[in-house]
Amino acid sequence: MIVHTPQRLRSLLFAPAVRDDMIPKLPRAGADGVVIDCEDATPMGQKAAGRLNAVELAPPLITQGLSVFTRINPPGTPWFVDDVTYGLTDGLAGVIVPMVETLDGLDRCAKVMAEAGFGHIGIVAGIETALGVADARRLLSHSQVVGGYFGAEDFIADMGGVRTESNDEVLVARSSVALAGRLNRKPVIDQIVANFRDDERMARETAQARALGFNGKLCIHPNQVAIANEGFTPSEAEIERSERLLAAYDIGVASGTAAIDFEGQMVDEPLAEQARQLLAAAGIDPRADGRTL
Repeated sequence: MIVHTPQRLRSLLFAPAVRDDMIPKLPRAGADGVVIDCEDATPMGQKAAGRLNAVELAPPLITQGLSVFTRINPPGTPWFVDDVTYGLTDGLAGVIVPMVETLDGLDRCAKVMAEAGFGHIGIVAGIETALGVADARRLLSHSQVVGGYFGAEDFIADMGGVRTESNDEVLVARSSVALAGRLNRKPVIDQIVANFRDDERMARETAQARALGFNGKLCIHPNQVAIANEGFTPSEAEIERSERLLAAYDIGVASGTAAIDFEGQMVDEPLAEQARQLLAAAGIDPRADGRTL
């Protein structure tokens, strides 16, 4: 049975696998998930050392109750098989496979994981190339895949485009990955903000990602975690408005009205469903009197 990625991943914090001084400190950041990164953050000459750290330092984090992921190098690279064979450990919330482009590649990854005794751990697929975005719906439908993320920097590099603060150049790609996640009922996480000192941009992109339907944000610095967590947590004002809306809507439906005037806005079933989803994201069951699910 495949272990499924937690649905609540507002923040996914990465740390280089070679930073054995940093990895034990990851719990302090308060991220919903942490990633020991054997790929981009680990230099080519230190892959073996990073792999060793990943397998030794993940278990103490797991025993603290953290959702821990290991990002391996992609299939086709010289490090892939060793990453799976010697860099994984039981208890991981998922194995992050970057640069996913084909179902054959995912099949190969699943096969190697099974042979190494980790076939029960789900794959979080990195959708970060033109082909990956174009086939995102099919890729996220793979039986071993439990979630995904969109990588803007690699995507733009693959496209030969130019990265801008506006994010206009990745809007279609981001939307495509969010849509693919929704159609497959699997969580998807939005791109990094490379300038980890730019809190305003992090907050703005988090709001954009939530609006597009993403479940969380990739974080490359502990300071970004609180911004992501807050951005993906409904505010008290949103919660209270949703509760008022649903109460008014239920009264309208009970009286035979499918659309109501709520505080100057026409509300029908789609808006009521948005309110229910917001409350669910806040851990509130709209069908009950209590405040927690």
